[in-house]
Amino acid sequence: MLKVGITGQSGFIGTHLYNFLNQKKEEITTVPFEDSYFSNREKLRQFVSGCDAIVHLAAMNRHGDPQVIYDTNLKLVRELIEAIEDSNSHPHILFSSSTQEERDNLYGKSKRDGRMLFEEWAARSNSAFTGFVIPNVFGPFGNPYYNSVIATFCHQLTHSEKPAIMVDASLQLIYVGELVELFYQAVKTTGRRAGPVRSDVPFTAEKKVTEILALLEEYKTRYFDGQCFPQLHSAFEVNLFNTFRSYIDHSSVYPVLLKKNSDERGTFIETTKTLLGGQFSFSTTRPGITRGNHYHTRKIERFIVIKGKAVIELRRTGTSEILRFELDGEKPSYVDMPIWYTHNITNAGDDELITLFWINEFFNPDDPDTYFEKV
Repeated sequence: MLKVGITGQSGFIGTHLYNFLNQKKEEITTVPFEDSYFSNREKLRQFVSGCDAIVHLAAMNRHGDPQVIYDTNLKLVRELIEAIEDSNSHPHILFSSSTQEERDNLYGKSKRDGRMLFEEWAARSNSAFTGFVIPNVFGPFGNPYYNSVIATFCHQLTHSEKPAIMVDASLQLIYVGELVELFYQAVKTTGRRAGPVRSDVPFTAEKKVTEILALLEEYKTRYFDGQCFPQLHSAFEVNLFNTFRSYIDHSSVYPVLLKKNSDERGTFIETTKTLLGGQFSFSTTRPGITRGNHYHTRKIERFIVIKGKAVIELRRTGTSEILRFELDGEKPSYVDMPIWYTHNITNAGDDELITLFWINEFFNPDDPDTYFEKV
C-alpha cells in the first residue's frame, strides 16, 4: 500500500488527483495535507516522513508582481526539500512543471528552476524524482481568472457575463482527468528506481482560443439556454462540455419544469432534447426508498420525475454542502447530474415514484465510471 501526499491538495489539479487516488484504495492511501504545513516546520516534516510519494503541486500561478511568483514557488520547493532532508526521508517526488519553462517569464522560470532543485536533490540523495512538464490544463472546478481561460469563459457564460478574447493563441491542452491518470501511473513506479527523470506530458488537443469560445457559446445556446444536449464529436468536446456544466449554479437552475401539453386524449411532455443519442430508461420506486449514492466521472445523465414526489440530493465529492431539490410528477421536471457529484433520489411521497433516466456514456460504454459514496 503506497502512502501518497499531495501538496496543493485543495487546488484545482490537487482536488482532482486526491479524488482520483481515493478511488484506488486497494493500492494507495492518501496522506492529508494542508497549505498551513509550509509555515509549520514540524508539521511539514511529519507530512514528508509519512509519505512514500509526494506530488508537489503547491504553487502560485498569478500575482501583480511576477517576482513574488518566482520567489514564492522557489521558497516552497526549498522548504519541501529541507523538510525531507531534516527528517531523513526518501519519498518519490513528482513535480508539476509547465511548458512555460521555455518562455521568458518569471512563472516559467520558477518552474524550471524548481525542477532543477529537485533534480539536484534526487541526484545527491539517490532518491526518485519525476519532473512533469505539462501543457495547459482544463477541467471542472478550476478557478476563473486564475487557472485557465477555459475556466474564465465557462464562468462568464453561465453567469451572464460577456467573454472577451485578448489574444487568439493556439493552446495545447490536456484534460485534468487525463493528467491525473499520468500522475497515478508514475506514482505506481515508486520504489522501483532512483534518480531524476523528466517527463514531457503530451497535449491531447490543440485549439485556438476562438475555437474554444465558439464551442462554449454553442453549449450555452443549446444546453444552458435551449435545454438541448449539443453534438459532441470527440473526447475533447465531451470533456469541454462536462467542464462547462460544472460552472452552472445548480442551486438556482434546478429543478427545470417541463412544458405540459394537454387535450382530451391526455398529456404529452417532451422530456429531453438531444443531438447526442443516448439511452432512456425508467424506474419505479416504493415510498421511502432511496436510489443512487454514487457519482460519475464521465457520464452525462438526467433524472426526470413524471409521477409521484421525489427528493434529489447532490453533493460535490470532497465537500459537505448538499443541494436538495423537490420534484413532483404533477409538475414534471428534471435535474441533470454533474460529474463528480454524488447523487441520489428518494421517493418522498406515499405513492409509487416513476422516474425517467437519460444517459450517454460516449466512447466506452463497457467501462463503468460509477463510484459509490455515501451522501
